[in-house]
Amino acid sequence: MPVKPPRPRGPHLNAMRCFEASARLNGFSAAADELSVTPGAVSQQVKALEEWVGAPLFERRSQGVALTPLGAEIADDFTAAFDALGGALHRLRAKAPQTKVNIAALPSIAQLWLGPRLPAVRAAFPTVSISVAAMETPPNLQREMFDLSVFFAHSSQVKHQHVLQRDVIFPVCSPAVAAKLKTPGDLANETLIYDATWADDWLTWLKGAALPSDLARSGPVFSLYALAFEEVIHGAGVMIGHEVLLKQHLQSGALVAPFSHRADTDNALVIEAAGHPNTPNLLRQIIAILTA
Repeated sequence: MPVKPPRPRGPHLNAMRCFEASARLNGFSAAADELSVTPGAVSQQVKALEEWVGAPLFERRSQGVALTPLGAEIADDFTAAFDALGGALHRLRAKAPQTKVNIAALPSIAQLWLGPRLPAVRAAFPTVSISVAAMETPPNLQREMFDLSVFFAHSSQVKHQHVLQRDVIFPVCSPAVAAKLKTPGDLANETLIYDATWADDWLTWLKGAALPSDLARSGPVFSLYALAFEEVIHGAGVMIGHEVLLKQHLQSGALVAPFSHRADTDNALVIEAAGHPNTPNLLRQIIAILTA
């Protein structure tokens, strides 16, 4: 009669994933955001791993958590392991016939830059399903199953991403509103519209133009840049435009830039592909269409 003794069980994969994310992001709350679970769930999973190993991996403090010496010693090994697992999954997908492409983008980019370019991608690849997720922060393409990401990145963060255009900002408005703006001082008589994501845009532009900051009065605030854009198109006021997002509307005359000064935010619009440097050919072709 064959002998089949029970084998020792290791910790659950979720427990290891929660520990790694908490260690890398310096806290349970940040890990919970990345993993789309609650901080309590992360805490429970980490506790389960600690019970399995028989030693604490985090010190619980009133201001948060901190790695114990044991946790700090092993954290990089877990990060490398999950990076390797993510890489293996991306390579597996790249080897199989690609019928789906998942794109992550900042909401304003998804609506104003990416959306108008998707018809050309669908026409070139009619059998490929293109999905877009609007997100506030770029995904980790080593881990998450996105194929492309399109976001703004600071110049210091640009490495292997494909740079599309520098982020240049300036006031924009409808032609009717522009007719009333002869000098920047005339802004004092107009409604200034704000986007919550780039709340400091007005101050950045005024500083670069050597204009008084008190011109940046409070005004309507929109949580989505595209909503602010729609208001401006309909003559509701003046907003700071990001040229790379609004270029076609400026070229068509639907929007007008009433002043000559431009401010460089030191950011750029970038596309990043999963699997770099071995990016699948399909993704390279899609990037070429999007950037044409």
